[in-house]
Amino acid sequence: MQLEIRFGEAADLPAVLSWDKHFDRELLQWKLTRQEVVVAEADGQMIGYLRLEYIWSTVPYIGLILVSEPYRKKGAGKGMVSFVEEYLRERSHPFLYSSSQANEAEPQSWHRHAGFNETGIIAGMNEGGIGEVFFRKQL
Repeated sequence: MQLEIRFGEAADLPAVLSWDKHFDRELLQWKLTRQEVVVAEADGQMIGYLRLEYIWSTVPYIGLILVSEPYRKKGAGKGMVSFVEEYLRERSHPFLYSSSQANEAEPQSWHRHAGFNETGIIAGMNEGGIGEVFFRKQL
């Protein structure tokens, strides 16, 4: 598998819209211009997606990371995170944050495996009263 990790571009908007159902076209188009979307491609096909956010406009946070089922556990997720880490280090950010719902054991395990440390939980934050577990990785 030939894996390429890069920032999303304007031409990626149709694919990005199919991956990210949380934001509308206009906002995702804007995020593409701000280097806040990272894509993983294998053989010219998008197989992974990462949306970068900034808490208080300054603290980097992974808002969403997805990898197509057949490509999971093959390095695409960690590759996208490494790509973002390098980008953030060059801009002197000391940490990268992320989170997962409290009832999602597999994503929490992935975060720990990728070098993130649990920093706390906000109880009842999600639909159905499910909490959100937050993670931080030192850059």
